[in-house]
Amino acid sequence: MRCLGIDWGSKRWGLSYGDEIGIATPLPAITDATGEAKWEKLAQLIAQRRIDTVVVGYPYNMDGSVGFKAKEVDAFIASFKEQFPQLPVHRVDERLTSQVAGQAWSEKVKREQRRSGKLDSSAAALILQDFLDQELAGSGSLEEWEMDLDD
Repeated sequence: MRCLGIDWGSKRWGLSYGDEIGIATPLPAITDATGEAKWEKLAQLIAQRRIDTVVVGYPYNMDGSVGFKAKEVDAFIASFKEQFPQLPVHRVDERLTSQVAGQAWSEKVKREQRRSGKLDSSAAALILQDFLDQELAGSGSLEEWEMDLDD
């Protein structure tokens, strides 16, 4: 399992990587000005890392409903599926991930990190970590690993 986490935004795409080890790691965000350049960089990353699963943060409203931003993410996912039809895409609730990702930073540092895309990629890592935790817990892999340690 080679997963790519995406925190989609109209200006920046935060990215993270994780695999069967179960640890999500932020990657440099895609901050190109044009959509075409963003898609090209994304395609390069998917090929280089041999990605087989994609996880996209889904911005539900605080009450759990689907709002305007979620519909924008749906449009991104539809475009993604056109570009990469072989890759499964999973939506993961991303409520408050950007706030959690930046809560240890001062406001000045947070602005700088947002401009560089580091805040977005940190949020993408939190989103992907949620997915990995659920997948590994559901697969029994962690339990098997812990049993092997006891032997």
